Amino acid sequence: MPALVQTVTGAISVDDLGPTLMHEHVVTGMPGWNTDIAPGFTRTEMMQIAKDRVAEMQGVGIRAMVDPCPADLGRDIVFCAEVAQATGFTIVGATGLYNEAFGATPYWKMRQSVGGNLADEMAEVFIRELTVGVGDTDVRAGIIKVATGTGQVTKYEEAVLEAASKACIETSAPIITHTDDGVLGEEQQAIFAKHNVPPERVIIGHSCGTNDHEYHWRLVEGGTYVGFDRFGLEVINSDENRAQSMLRLIEKGASTRLLVSHDTVWCWLGKQFKAQENWTPSRFSRDIVPMLKAGGATDQHIDHILVENPRRYFSGEALPELG
Repeated sequence: MPALVQTVTGAISVDDLGPTLMHEHVVTGMPGWNTDIAPGFTRTEMMQIAKDRVAEMQGVGIRAMVDPCPADLGRDIVFCAEVAQATGFTIVGATGLYNEAFGATPYWKMRQSVGGNLADEMAEVFIRELTVGVGDTDVRAGIIKVATGTGQVTKYEEAVLEAASKACIETSAPIITHTDDGVLGEEQQAIFAKHNVPPERVIIGHSCGTNDHEYHWRLVEGGTYVGFDRFGLEVINSDENRAQSMLRLIEKGASTRLLVSHDTVWCWLGKQFKAQENWTPSRFSRDIVPMLKAGGATDQHIDHILVENPRRYFSGEALPELG
């Protein structure tokens, strides 16, 4: 019997996912957004924007997406469920917490100051949101999102990754990460390994922030999936560089390790930030796939990246041999 993946509207078979983008955001707000006077979108405006984005993805054959917004970045998983119900589109929501510099760090450090094990207390929240629902709703997360910053993994961030590990083992929900500048992915892998998380349950996200092929290959050898998930966000790196890095991995037999997306934000809470021209959730299918094929990628490679790898990741299947 096929494994199930928990979506914001209920569990479905992993075989029903189809082509899937692994990192897009319906709604995001940095902590403190609600202290600003900047006007925000109405619920009606947000719904229309979301419907337009979903239609854009459906127009290029995408059938599902992950919104890995952690709890402390303005997550609105109930609104994601409303979007999924209104469009018939599959959305997987997240539990989890962001990095120390930009997340809900003051609250959790306060919790730590009054005693208790921080990782255990975070894990309790993650597990409840995965198994019961977010807040007082029955809308459940289907993935765990964690993040690190730059320089080194802080003690706070290590506690978050430990909590994610505990929740992953308890619930079998997979983990997706944020990295800055395409670094610290190996450190993330080491922390998950320390806590006995099967590597195939992890995506090291935003790995396309660097063009360092050796770094990418070390992540592959570490046994996790590797996220090339910021296509269109060329202020960080060019899509040509990202495509060339993917092709080098594909040439070495690693198409079964790659997952893709754009990290688009459809509705910012607080001040609205202007998106770059090509930063849309159809960019990969519309423009990058032809670029990859021109460089030697086959239809089978693209099927691995968009269909088979998401299905395998959510099912918890062991990774196939490279090649």
